[in-house]
Amino acid sequence: MPPRRRSTPRSPNHRALGEAIEELREEASLTHEELAERLEMPFQRISELERGLSNPTFATLIRVAAGLDVELSDLALRIERRRGPLKQ
Repeated sequence: MPPRRRSTPRSPNHRALGEAIEELREEASLTHEELAERLEMPFQRISELERGLSNPTFATLIRVAAGLDVELSDLALRIERRRGPLKQ
């Protein structure tokens, strides 16, 4: 039997990343399909990122930020705002 597919975010950080990507995509008035085309990624990958289900590489994050016409630092700030302060 194949492994069960994840339906909840991997972590609060992954959820915050997904929310930030979704917000930026909507601000750019892009659909999932349009962003996927810009990034030359499958539509499903964009959906997984926004739902916090995948663990993107650093290279993927750079690619996503570029596809959304934002600096990686802007993406990171949006993630931090959603996630809240890190616990020590």
